Amino acid sequence: MGETGACLEYLLQHKLLETLCTLGKAQYPPGMVQQVLLFFSKFLSQIQKPLLQLVNVYRPVQKLIGLCALPGSQTEVEEAQFLLVVCSRVKQDPPTLRNLLQIVDKSSARAPVFDQSHSDAQSSNHRTEPPPPPGQSDSSTSSRVQSESGLLWALLQLTSSARGPVALKAFEGLLLLSALQAEPSGEILCDETLLGELLAGRLLQLYSLLPMEDLDPGEVQSWPHKPWSSQFSCWSSDHMTNFFSWLDFLDHLMEEAPQVLALKLAHCVQQIWMLDVLQPQLLHTCEQVVLVSTSILCVAVRFVRSRSLLDQLVHFLLRSNTLSPLLLQRCDHISDQVSFASLSLVDELLQKPHKDILDLLVLRFLQSRSYLSPQEDRWTESNEAHEDSNGLEEDPFFSESLLFSESELLLSPPPTPPLCSFSSAPLSGLGSAADVVNSFLCLVPVQVRSAQLFQEGGYESYVHDAHTQVTECRSVSLSWDWPLSLPAPSSGEGGDFFEGPLLKVLFDRLGRVLEQPYELNLKLTAVLSRLSSFSHPLLHEYLLNPYVHLSPCCRSLFSVLIRLMGELMQRIQHVPDLTAGLLNTRRDLLALNTTTTRLEHGTLLRGLVVLEEFCKELAAIAFVKLP
Repeated sequence: MGETGACLEYLLQHKLLETLCTLGKAQYPPGMVQQVLLFFSKFLSQIQKPLLQLVNVYRPVQKLIGLCALPGSQTEVEEAQFLLVVCSRVKQDPPTLRNLLQIVDKSSARAPVFDQSHSDAQSSNHRTEPPPPPGQSDSSTSSRVQSESGLLWALLQLTSSARGPVALKAFEGLLLLSALQAEPSGEILCDETLLGELLAGRLLQLYSLLPMEDLDPGEVQSWPHKPWSSQFSCWSSDHMTNFFSWLDFLDHLMEEAPQVLALKLAHCVQQIWMLDVLQPQLLHTCEQVVLVSTSILCVAVRFVRSRSLLDQLVHFLLRSNTLSPLLLQRCDHISDQVSFASLSLVDELLQKPHKDILDLLVLRFLQSRSYLSPQEDRWTESNEAHEDSNGLEEDPFFSESLLFSESELLLSPPPTPPLCSFSSAPLSGLGSAADVVNSFLCLVPVQVRSAQLFQEGGYESYVHDAHTQVTECRSVSLSWDWPLSLPAPSSGEGGDFFEGPLLKVLFDRLGRVLEQPYELNLKLTAVLSRLSSFSHPLLHEYLLNPYVHLSPCCRSLFSVLIRLMGELMQRIQHVPDLTAGLLNTRRDLLALNTTTTRLEHGTLLRGLVVLEEFCKELAAIAFVKLP
């Protein structure tokens, strides 16, 4: 440090800062601590020279930090300002972080030290260290410096202040410390403090305040995202708001923090909240507990943006031998509510930019392509595909008016934004866009179609939304280095093929679409359409190729729909005045009926409407994706 002026030299030599701290601690005269805090805030913020590395400065600052955030404090405003100024000075001079956190050399910490400086440091810690949060298993915790009763602990305490400006400054102080990019700072906060455990412990504390038995799962799933900083404009006593605000703050902090600290924080959140608390609730036998915990997890997945926390969520949900199979099985649970919540969780996962999600849920099961008939020949498949298309035209259930030629589809597309193909290479065995679109449009027999009765559009009404979804899926997967062509099929027998637990429950559910609640069917088709929108060649082939030749006992999305249509034609024989019933069903779904009447065969008719619209949606996705 350069030369100091006479006033600063006098202040340092005569330890006036120490004297002020002593008077503030003794509250002599009354109200002195408030004036001391104001003086230190102005002194540290206005002085231009770096001072926190000087023992006659950082020791009094340490002692004054020990007076902050005490129970019943009447000086929260001044304390928050002082702590924020300290954090700002540390940001300007990161090496001083070790001094302010009272971190001593590990070798000297092994043996008792009786010098006066150690006694002074110990006397500034007025509160005992809180017990480690649940899940703390680090054997080195006891050897860490007891610094969480100092700067970090004081900031954490003030984040729960009912005064918005006070809490905001405490949040900003934590962000300033956590975002220090100087090389040793992240390691110090990660290895020599309990910052991660403290922050995750606060998340657990807020989570424990949620009234699990009284929460509505539907309301939880639709919880709106509000940035953590928005809570300070109007303080809320709502436990759910406080929990998600803190989760959003942790997520933002991990985005700003050095990688080593972000990984540590994410690991603490996984251990303390996910594994120790959330997992037992997800495995619980009480349906309400399962519903609420799954719904909260849906919202958490939707809100998370930081890579480190998303990694831990994916690991927790999809790499657990206990939890992962159960969550996927619950997509086909006996309780429709549990199934809906589980499908919602899958839907949220599929929207996250993480390659492992699709790899673990779908792609690793399709990689062998053992669903293909081993006798299939590429050229034979193409020829037979066109024969199948001709067979559709001759089927009396299908209308020629809904069959389009390739020129009609590609030269006169519906009015939408400019479309582009997301297939970088032609797909083996896949017909033209006209063939594929017609195949999905012709799945629903003529006599059960109702869209034209209500003057609704055909598949072209879905093209714009399909274009948007395909674009989103492409942007999410752009950096994943997916192959441009299909891998060679394995030589194994087709009977060994398993589509994976996710596609199994989705296909099983799709086969029962005529007997399931309308909302559940919408969520089911939303998941399938999102999977179909990704540009991986295996997903193209397995979900959008109507002409793929399957091995015995194997199924694809198209084959499940064909079987479903056969069941449909049998079941509608028992529905009187089918056309009127479908018309009334569509009016009910659009809330156009003025009177509420219970429709006979309502579940079947609503399922039929969903099925018709789903086929149009698939046709639109195929139209957007295929060249």
